[in-house]
Amino acid sequence: MVASKQLHSQRCGGPPPQLHHHRPQLGTVPHLLAGGVAGAVSKTCTAPLARLTILFQVQGMHSDVATMRKTSIWREASRIVYEEGFRAFWKGNLVTIAHRLPYSSISFYTYERYKNLLQMIPGLDRNGGFGADVGVRLIGGGLSGITAASMTYPLDLVRTRLAAQTNTAYYRGISHALYAICRDEGVKGLYKGLGATLLGVGPSIAISFCVYETLRSHWQIERPYDSPVLISLACGITFPLDLVRRRMQLEGAAGRARVYQTGLFGTFGHIVRTESLRGLYRGILPEYCKVVPSVGIVFMTYETLKSILTELASDD
Repeated sequence: MVASKQLHSQRCGGPPPQLHHHRPQLGTVPHLLAGGVAGAVSKTCTAPLARLTILFQVQGMHSDVATMRKTSIWREASRIVYEEGFRAFWKGNLVTIAHRLPYSSISFYTYERYKNLLQMIPGLDRNGGFGADVGVRLIGGGLSGITAASMTYPLDLVRTRLAAQTNTAYYRGISHALYAICRDEGVKGLYKGLGATLLGVGPSIAISFCVYETLRSHWQIERPYDSPVLISLACGITFPLDLVRRRMQLEGAAGRARVYQTGLFGTFGHIVRTESLRGLYRGILPEYCKVVPSVGIVFMTYETLKSILTELASDD
């Protein structure tokens, strides 16, 4: 039957019909593995820019803004190389990988699960049209980001504190940092800045997943450069929340006095009063430089690993 259809098609001048092979669904463990490795690879590749962002974000926290040194990306990068060595660009990267492996695994995996659950709601199913698809991707992405951030937050806080250390190292590694924070600040100290993190990561990851999936589904081939641009826009919108959470994560670090006493909104107000609105955007330039390759690497690695693992599963 297939041969006769192909022969008829060729006689009529048309292409032979395509035979569609069912590709096996990726299991839970390979799905988690692909997401985790993708996040770790992306973070390692962009670690120097990430560290520069953190160092800029925490400027002014314990310094007089009027006398704070004028600096630039090049000047700060040169200082790191001169004072700490080139390897210092990856300071805290081990805990970054330890954080990113579960974080990315959870976010990619739960995104697919949340999306499937949302599509069971009338009006948001696969026949709901483009608007329903976008809504599912936004809500699913936001929920997956919040879930992943909540479950891995202590490692994120430790990463920030290790990366913010310059010449004087109070924390000697991941385990020592976890122990010292619990000893000095209590277990609650491991969750400083969680509120700001969830407020920032929800819309950021929602936009990231939504833009990526929409472009991939519709016009990624024709307009391959739109995704990083829109992700960069999301970065700019949520960046003040990221800066506030970094500073809240460093509250009381290494026995220093507390600077912000009034929670999330009080911290926003304190920064605006003492450093002006520009203070909320310290470090946004290296963040913009980082976000485009970071997003590209993570999704490229994720799709490549998914493809490889799916092929391996089909061979079995």
